Amino acid sequence: MDIRCFIAVDIPDSIKKEISDLIEFLKKNDADIKWVSADNLHITLKFLGNTPEKLIAEIRDKISILAKSYKPFYIKIKGTGVFPNIKYPRICWIGIEYPDTFIKLQKDIDKSMKQLGFKEEERDFKPHLTIGRIRSKKGTLNIIKELDNNALKEFGNVFVDSLKIMRSVLKPTGSEYSSLHEIKLDEV
Repeated sequence: MDIRCFIAVDIPDSIKKEISDLIEFLKKNDADIKWVSADNLHITLKFLGNTPEKLIAEIRDKISILAKSYKPFYIKIKGTGVFPNIKYPRICWIGIEYPDTFIKLQKDIDKSMKQLGFKEEERDFKPHLTIGRIRSKKGTLNIIKELDNNALKEFGNVFVDSLKIMRSVLKPTGSEYSSLHEIKLDEV
């Protein structure tokens, strides 16, 4: 049986609450946007997709070996905006300030998953939190204005001391996530 999964960094509940408050405020603009539930917020480092269940242990083992070579570090959740640009917005996001270590970690995960047969990422890793997917232009000007007003807002720091292998179940109400394995970074 296949499991739809990905490797991610979790976000603390206190930051999820801050982001949830912003999303609730933005929803008042009645824009045609599918908002992400704050409970589902995470930073995806590698999307694996439909994965044979028997491969999950190998993924965990590879990530565990890799994690031993990384010390915990901080990232900052800060700023808001849209992708790809304000003329043709598709995604509402919250930004992340990060050390070079974060990019190296993601690249190393990508390489280690390639050894298990997963396709390597073609695009550069741009860490962010997707908070909404824009379906039409309806109400987007107000949303862009509000996101611009929060462009420098700091939501908090995240102590990255573990990685999670997450399961994603697609439901009519949206994706439902659960943790399959949590793997600690080296704490020595």
